[in-house]
Amino acid sequence: MKTLYLDCSMGAAGDMLAAALLELLPDRQAFLDRFHALGIPGVAVSAEPSVKCGVTGTHFRVSVNGTEEDEHLHEHHDHEHEHHHHPHSGMHEITHIVEDMHLDPAVESDVLAVYRSIAEAESRVHGEPIDHIHFHEVGTMDAVADVTAVCLLMHEISPDAVVASPVNVGGGTVRCAHGILPVPAPATALLLRDIPMYGGTIQSELCTPTGAALLRHFVTRFGAMPLMRGAAYGYGMGSKNFEQANCVRAILGESEGETEEIIELSCDMDDMTGEALGFATERLFALGARDVYTMPVQMKKGRPGVLLRVLCMPEQRDAMVRAIFRHTTTIGIREARLRRHVLDRRIETLDTPYEQVRRKVATGYGTQHSKLEYEDLARIARERDISLAEAHGLIERETE
Repeated sequence: MKTLYLDCSMGAAGDMLAAALLELLPDRQAFLDRFHALGIPGVAVSAEPSVKCGVTGTHFRVSVNGTEEDEHLHEHHDHEHEHHHHPHSGMHEITHIVEDMHLDPAVESDVLAVYRSIAEAESRVHGEPIDHIHFHEVGTMDAVADVTAVCLLMHEISPDAVVASPVNVGGGTVRCAHGILPVPAPATALLLRDIPMYGGTIQSELCTPTGAALLRHFVTRFGAMPLMRGAAYGYGMGSKNFEQANCVRAILGESEGETEEIIELSCDMDDMTGEALGFATERLFALGARDVYTMPVQMKKGRPGVLLRVLCMPEQRDAMVRAIFRHTTTIGIREARLRRHVLDRRIETLDTPYEQVRRKVATGYGTQHSKLEYEDLARIARERDISLAEAHGLIERETE
């Protein structure tokens, strides 16, 4: 499976993401030529070598009406900046600019979706309707170029999965159009909701609203790098210098299955009936637990008891803990964070004389498993008054 991994340990901004993805292409100049052919008003872009902490990468430089992106800046911005000479743009103006590029419909949809998410975040922060929002730092033509470039590059690279590390947002304060705000700025924080983020010793804004919106739109999972064979590496450099290389690193390669973090919750009890345990198990599955099971254990003073174990995703933990306390007699729950390796799974639909039959296929790590869907086999067995094994044999013969 073609997998793109984004290392955001130094945050993310539109120009850094664009540069990192651009480095993954075999012919970067051909992409820049196609980008210029879009005719974004007054915009020209270039890919320039940039060295940070001894690492050579690319800086995606945008000039608007002949003025370079890093001129006429407010000094307190680190990745993306508000230009004194650019008028503030609203969603209506952005939509017209994007439509005039005549992009592929899928790319145009992505660009507008990214801007819409920024507008919705700004709307919530300022308590104004979306059509009243002016983008300020993220509404200028250089930001339009950054977002468009990332969306085009994502479609050109076309990964099957996009995974990103937890996002370093930086620290300290940042001066925005409305004044001095803590990092992450409120709009950035909203765009990063439910996304793992952290601050560090670097007192600068590392993740911008544009960077956060792009990550939110394209990343399918945040967490550790999956088991993968890297084929291409890209380093997208920011403009500031820190002790750590100020870049987004992109790795494109093949992954076999996925590695994900899962939570294991467990507790021991010796005073619950089988019916009560069955009901608790039912409720935990209803909440979305990945697995729930019990095991016999010996407790204090030789009393027989039961171990209840629940597996769930990290974001489900709090709900599961509340449910365990509510539906069992335990007074304490143990928690462990585990890494699990999972195969890539998909459902195939087979056309047979017995209507459609689904087949689950799991691949990765050098192996493949497939299994016909039980409910479909059971339906055929009931309708033809045959055994489940005979129904399985019928389908196997039809699909050979």
